[in-house]
Amino acid sequence: MDDKLMLMIPGPTPVPEQALLALSRHPIGHRSGDFSKIMAEVTQNLKWLHQTENDVLILTASGTGAMEAGIINFLSPGDRVLVGCNGKFGDRWAEVCEAYGLAVEKVSAEWGKALEPEQFREKLAADTGKQIKAVILTHSETSTGVLNDLEAINRHVKDHGEALMMVDTVTSLGAVNVPMDAWGLDVVASGSQKGYMIPPGLGFVGVSPKAWEAYKTAKLPRYYLDLGKYRKDAAKNTTPFTPPVNLFFALQASLNMMRNEGLENIFARHQRLMKATRAAIKAMDLPLLTSDEAASPAITAVGPAQIDAEKVRSIVKKRFDIVLAGGQDHLTGKIFRIGHLGFVSDRDILAAIASLEVAFKELGHKSFTPGAGVAAAAEIFAQS
Repeated sequence: MDDKLMLMIPGPTPVPEQALLALSRHPIGHRSGDFSKIMAEVTQNLKWLHQTENDVLILTASGTGAMEAGIINFLSPGDRVLVGCNGKFGDRWAEVCEAYGLAVEKVSAEWGKALEPEQFREKLAADTGKQIKAVILTHSETSTGVLNDLEAINRHVKDHGEALMMVDTVTSLGAVNVPMDAWGLDVVASGSQKGYMIPPGLGFVGVSPKAWEAYKTAKLPRYYLDLGKYRKDAAKNTTPFTPPVNLFFALQASLNMMRNEGLENIFARHQRLMKATRAAIKAMDLPLLTSDEAASPAITAVGPAQIDAEKVRSIVKKRFDIVLAGGQDHLTGKIFRIGHLGFVSDRDILAAIASLEVAFKELGHKSFTPGAGVAAAAEIFAQS
């Protein structure tokens, strides 16, 4: 059946009708008073979402562009940085830092395992000369479904005193609590196609006063991604370069939806979806890549043992028009990932789990009772 595609991946995520209708409006001039009013509104709502009184800047970029901007605006060539690497995106930030000539020291964990805060503490405590200028990590590691303990790692950064805390919150902001001011996070990067519930194209960077102090002496090259330009223009409710106007219409709609739902309800919904998904996978006698303690509320990674994960994805897509994410790099064909981020409801999870049960039955997975996955998910929903 045409037009029944359902995205159950970590991004792009499903887009609500209010945002889709906003996208369809005629564009307006990005230097007009009407656009400035929209800019002012979305900026205030972004601060609400980030739980900050400080700057949240909007770039025409993906989450990677936002994160690169967050790295290059506050550091200088040769600066020593600690980068948490336990998945594809942590590895990416190390590559970005190396590309700009930073002295990268990786703090690593196996893919599917959480970063160990104690390793950060040891390295930061040993840096008596305060040579470490930043700690950079991915909060929710999209490639594996791990939620790293940002709060604990950040405490060690604060004890260090000098280093900036730079965080990829691309699949955690809008799904889990990230109180920027309360935790004293310095750089918080995210992208529009995740928890914001709109298509790709906008990147967001929250910046602390401490980071702006570092900006004054930072010497890495920048122009289009010079956040100082964005800060200056944002104060006048405009942008330094041409923005995707219709994405701002959609962002206005989605942020209003989020405010109406409320932060606590948003976080609780994502927790419920995660718990139901994980309960269903366990009831189907399938292995989860991550432990319950390290699970991300954005995505669940499943390793189907002797069955090719790509065959599972193929059946679910062809039979039910539901798109699941595959594994990346060395996990290609070994895992599939179920997204439950953004505009996702209980109904979507039940549909995805039921489709998975059909796929596994067709592929000969016989160690579960048909319907067990749906029943396990339904039990979680009945309790909450």
